[in-house]
Amino acid sequence: MTRASVTVTRTQLRGELRRLGVDAGDLVMVHAGLRSLGPVLGGVNTVVQSLLDAVGGGGTLMAYMDWEMGAEPEDFEDERLREEIPTFDKRIARASRDHGILAETIRTWPGAVRSDHPDAGVAAIGARAEWICADHPLRYGYGPGSPLHKLAEGGGKVLMLGAPLEKITLLHHVEHLANIPGKRITRYERPLWVEGERRWVSFEEFDTSEPVTDALLASGGDYFTAIAELCLAQGGGRAGRIARAPSYLFDARRLVTCGVAWLEKHHGGGGLPTES
Repeated sequence: MTRASVTVTRTQLRGELRRLGVDAGDLVMVHAGLRSLGPVLGGVNTVVQSLLDAVGGGGTLMAYMDWEMGAEPEDFEDERLREEIPTFDKRIARASRDHGILAETIRTWPGAVRSDHPDAGVAAIGARAEWICADHPLRYGYGPGSPLHKLAEGGGKVLMLGAPLEKITLLHHVEHLANIPGKRITRYERPLWVEGERRWVSFEEFDTSEPVTDALLASGGDYFTAIAELCLAQGGGRAGRIARAPSYLFDARRLVTCGVAWLEKHHGGGGLPTES
């Protein structure tokens, strides 16, 4: 087999994205496992270009960033190290390595916009990038008013490009919305630039570092995958293949609706959140 027969091109990727259901004008949040695509002519830049080709000039591409802070929890307790912890600056703060090279490539793409939340932040390129990233709440940054909320309410889609279903970030928004008992709350600080000064800013979030309730943690199941598979079965998403990668495209609003219903059915009952 020749190299040409296995190397994926921008034109091929664009065509396969369109066949999966990525249309001109779409708002698409992408997660990618690029190695699963196989060889791509031009690498990650070609992947981003093909995604932008597919959504067109009226569309928008977005990705979850988090922040490569380089500090451990115990560093915040050491006064010497605490003062050396980098101040979050969305212009230069690297996307978390956990989310792969695609997120960092989107962050640094010409014209990219980034939201203000250091941990729940996203970057976006395209027609609705400014809207998606504007006014990101620093308190409960996965909830109402967040980029994830706008993605669902704005008719967006979620593309899993060779990435496992358990990595769907939008389902953290579902954890926020679902009326289930015992959701843990975490409170922490981050150094931010506020009016030109470095200040420690307090944050409060539902704790999504692990399943958001002890009951979900104890169940041992991968409920993100269970929710996504149910959504697919109900017609809220499509499965296909992009290059060599098994891929999925979801209607964001339907994925949220399905996820909230699943969590409330299996773990509902109301109740107060707990603090971690």
